[in-house]
Amino acid sequence: MAQRLIQSQEQRQTQQQRLTRQQLMVVRMIEMPIAEFEASVQAEIDDNPALETIADDIDLDRETTAADTDPTDGDRQDETLDDRRSALDEALHNMWDDDAMPEPVARGERQTDNADYEETVYGDRLSFYDRLREQMAETELTPVQSEIMDYLIGSLDSDGLLRKSPSDIADELAVYHNIDAGEEEVSEVLDKLKNFDPAGVGAATLQECLLLQIDRRPPSAMTDMMRQVVERCYDEFMSKHYAKIALRTGIDGETLPTVIGEIQKLNPKPGAALGETEGINLQQITPDFIVDTDDDGRVTFHINRGRVPELYVSQTFTQLIEGYKANGESMNRKDKEALLYAKQRVDRAKSYIDAVRQRQTTLRATMKAITEIQHDFFVSGDEGDLKPMVLKDIAVRTGLDISTVSRVCSVKYVQTRWGIFRLRHFFSEGVRSADGEEMSAKRLKAALRDIIAAEDKSRPLSDDAICSEMSRKGYTIARRTVSKYREQMGIAVARLRRQ
Repeated sequence: MAQRLIQSQEQRQTQQQRLTRQQLMVVRMIEMPIAEFEASVQAEIDDNPALETIADDIDLDRETTAADTDPTDGDRQDETLDDRRSALDEALHNMWDDDAMPEPVARGERQTDNADYEETVYGDRLSFYDRLREQMAETELTPVQSEIMDYLIGSLDSDGLLRKSPSDIADELAVYHNIDAGEEEVSEVLDKLKNFDPAGVGAATLQECLLLQIDRRPPSAMTDMMRQVVERCYDEFMSKHYAKIALRTGIDGETLPTVIGEIQKLNPKPGAALGETEGINLQQITPDFIVDTDDDGRVTFHINRGRVPELYVSQTFTQLIEGYKANGESMNRKDKEALLYAKQRVDRAKSYIDAVRQRQTTLRATMKAITEIQHDFFVSGDEGDLKPMVLKDIAVRTGLDISTVSRVCSVKYVQTRWGIFRLRHFFSEGVRSADGEEMSAKRLKAALRDIIAAEDKSRPLSDDAICSEMSRKGYTIARRTVSKYREQMGIAVARLRRQ
């Protein structure tokens, strides 16, 4: 039987949820930290002539009396209105210029009007790789060796180690850069790189990194013993099996702790000595919230507005729209285009102001709920006072969606009497102890850290012993919970904590 393809049309009504432009604007604003929000507001002010700040306001709506009116105020207001109308005329004249391609930024220049631009950066701006290339310029190399050296420097990890073999480097040079260099030639250039500062750069392993640093030390008996330990007993050194080290090297028990201490002073990440990969060592943190705690235990907070001014819709644009509407049908084509442009700018300004206000309202509601739940911590500063709190708890208190709360808390900071914390710091899952009490995971970790800090370093506590000690302090939890939290905090097992 033959088959036929039949096309048919049908009308179907479906319900779909889509975010409007206004909702998208609010979502983006809520997620912005204060520094990015400042840049966004300034960019919008520069882009939209219908959006003005209170600093520029001449307070046309304020009622004045003859006693407090300056005779020159009327002239100043007229001049200001004329200036604004001139600016509006210029904007209307260039209203289609926004579609033009932007001027290319010259190479080496940095565009500072972007919201992603990091305005304040502290520390050395020269990166780790640039420092090495400076030393490369001072080293006698052939043109081919220079290209190999540059590729080796670019292949280093951020800690300064090279985790590629010379043969792999040679293959990559041949495939990607059409450079015919043998393994021996790459190894020769790599040996030159290992003489660069800081000592240890270019090593393939941590053991080689430590040996390169030991080789830079002045010859002495201590240097020889350090080399013996790292060369012959590296695994035992990493596992802290000091008795085996003493047996294999013949170093007496009184001298060995000194040798181990000198080795521990070496830098396992030489790349960190010359700054971060991107050349930014320290970036200023601007808190989004400031929490104040009175001596009587009263906790208050305010939102850091930064350099964000009060915004309002330009009265010049509003008056212009009213004037055009009054003309009615007598408007020509140019007037209609000007009216459409003015209405678009005013509508956008109103939408932006509403989004800013909604951002402030959402941030205030979220932070209010957090201060209510974590009141004890803001008063004492003790992490043991942090209560279990998840995003859902804040969503229930504020009536906000969990995704909205998550955006508020994503990359924001809080300044308190006890320091500056990420907003996420106050969130932690609750752990129910054996006796039914629910406690914050941060509280348990703080107690666990205190117990380990107070232990006898020559006889560190096992996880079972820590579990028993936690129970004596009122934290009845399982041993596997102790092990999990200890690993999360980066604390080694008892054998590796022995000193």
